[in-house]
Amino acid sequence: MRLFAIGDLHMDGGDNKPMDVFGPHWDRHFLHISENWRNLVSAEDTVLIPGDISWAMQLENAVPDLQEIGKLPGRKILCKGNHEYWWNSISRVRAVLPEGMTALQHDAVDLGPCVVCGTRGWLFPTERAPLDEKDAKICSREVQRMNLALDEAERIAPDKPVLVMMHFPPLLVSDRETVFTEVLEARKNVRSVVYGHLHGASFANGFAGEQRGIRYEPVSCDGIRFCPREIPWPEIP
Repeated sequence: MRLFAIGDLHMDGGDNKPMDVFGPHWDRHFLHISENWRNLVSAEDTVLIPGDISWAMQLENAVPDLQEIGKLPGRKILCKGNHEYWWNSISRVRAVLPEGMTALQHDAVDLGPCVVCGTRGWLFPTERAPLDEKDAKICSREVQRMNLALDEAERIAPDKPVLVMMHFPPLLVSDRETVFTEVLEARKNVRSVVYGHLHGASFANGFAGEQRGIRYEPVSCDGIRFCPREIPWPEIP
């Protein structure tokens, strides 16, 4: 049983929204993702998908995309991105998910070797780039939601390592001390974070590696060549 992650699938949501406007490497990108996925992932594996799954505006238009993902091997764990306009009610989303697919929203699921908790995240303030009032309120709310997700992870499996799945990066190469890392580092069992959102040249701005005992993995699909990335199962030392 292995663990993989790939974010920002950006399926078209029935809106015929080609992604190759962002570069020729996006041409038929989900076909390449599917081929790589089938070559790597078995039915016993788990794949984390940290947001920006579909361009659909309404849930019914996202269902075909979710079904296409459901046809791929392995268990799938989803969380919300900033383009998930179709994701308004978690109960409605869960009601349409194919078998073997789980949606997280400020909560957690026990995968056996570890617990995965999920939340969207947001932009974070820095000294050189403070947030405006609107974004500051959203950021504060997302910090609270991260705490809710971590609380649930500790409740369901207090002795297991925790992997946090986010859409927005909780830190960058240039900004390693943020409101999100403060929360993550305060929890003794957090060992890994996977995140998406960063594309193209911006992908290199996401921190990848270990900081204070937590390993960070950016997994936006174009940044990892449209191929699910294997993630080591986190362990408590």
